[in-house]
Amino acid sequence: MTRQLRTTGQDFQPAAARLQSMAASLPATSRRIAHFVLENVGEVVHMSVTELAERTESSEGSVVGLAKTLGYTGFQQLKIALAQDLVAPVQFIHEDLEPSDHPDTVVRKIFASHIQALQDTRASLDVHALIRATNAIRAARRVEIYGIGSAAPIAEDAGYRLMRIGIEAKVLIDSHTQAIGASLTGPDVATLTISHSGSTQETVTATRLAREAGAKTIVLTNFGKSPIQAYADVVLFTVARETDFRTEAMTSRIGQLAVIDALIACLALEDYEHSSDILRRSFEILSLKRY
Repeated sequence: MTRQLRTTGQDFQPAAARLQSMAASLPATSRRIAHFVLENVGEVVHMSVTELAERTESSEGSVVGLAKTLGYTGFQQLKIALAQDLVAPVQFIHEDLEPSDHPDTVVRKIFASHIQALQDTRASLDVHALIRATNAIRAARRVEIYGIGSAAPIAEDAGYRLMRIGIEAKVLIDSHTQAIGASLTGPDVATLTISHSGSTQETVTATRLAREAGAKTIVLTNFGKSPIQAYADVVLFTVARETDFRTEAMTSRIGQLAVIDALIACLALEDYEHSSDILRRSFEILSLKRY
């Protein structure tokens, strides 16, 4: 029997109320997922669609189908609604902040969360996976980089950094061009997909298409199971307490940039003389842009 979720003494907020009211009339699989969600709301808002499917012995399609039955566009929107039932609005700005916090306190908390994200990411980063990613990019004729939303500037930074060490890279941050570009890759191409959640439809699709075309697929995503990993040859993990039900990826970006930095450094050291020459020449060119 499902427990009735209440927050701060109030009755159900809309998302949980909708789920509770419809649970009894749902098909068996959807009802099982609904009961699990109602019993574990605080845990579910931190899960990927893959993790919830595994915990409920169902499929990703069943999880998404339940969300759509409830009137949401997908699992991510359902998580947003559930999270809004549980957290104060300030937590959508940044975890652990309080409305009364002085700017000094805000700075301390923000920097502490970023430092924690870097330490956690460093501890979880698989050096062997980093080596495989380095080898895949070095063996490729060119690299395509995919990112949507908050991952887009990280993708652009990665593309710029690769160019600075002489590696041909194309950054695709539009879902249509991602799909087209991915389908036109091949065994001589390596792709790098950046997705904090690992559940964004556009980047999952691009990674799948690239894999099917024969490209070597590298994925940079947050720790845990997610749909995109099914199409990844190499997975590089970040660790951030933040999850994608918040409005912006904050601490996750710090971890992503650090992993990109490590990857670029490994690539440069693999061909030190050539990379140094390219960096020197690009520095000379850019010096013409400065007074």
